[in-house]
Amino acid sequence: MGKEKTHINIVVIGHVDSGKSTTTGHLIYKCGGIDKRTIEKFEKEAAEASIRREKMGKGSFKYAWVLDKLKAERERGITIDISLWKFETSKYYVTIIDAPGHRDFIKNMITGTSQNFETH
Repeated sequence: MGKEKTHINIVVIGHVDSGKSTTTGHLIYKCGGIDKRTIEKFEKEAAEASIRREKMGKGSFKYAWVLDKLKAERERGITIDISLWKFETSKYYVTIIDAPGHRDFIKNMITGTSQNFETH
């Protein structure tokens, strides 16, 4: 029987618009937690959404959209509620929580993070 994998729990917090969701989604992608085809789909959708809203340069949201699933999050470009993502590597079981940074959603960050890490 092989060695059991180590569990790693990560929560990403910081100021609004500091790139938490984008960085976290990119980390998940680079670690193999999501496939290239899905990222390409998000890139296309983010670019199309930017054109509809007459905003440029939102193709980078492809990584944020790994975690920001709510329509309001994607439209506003901010995280409203916590997002949890699990994946495994050859050595680790990884749980990542992406938390909102906007002051209006700090309560979501505190309650969601504490509740989710109690169960993982």
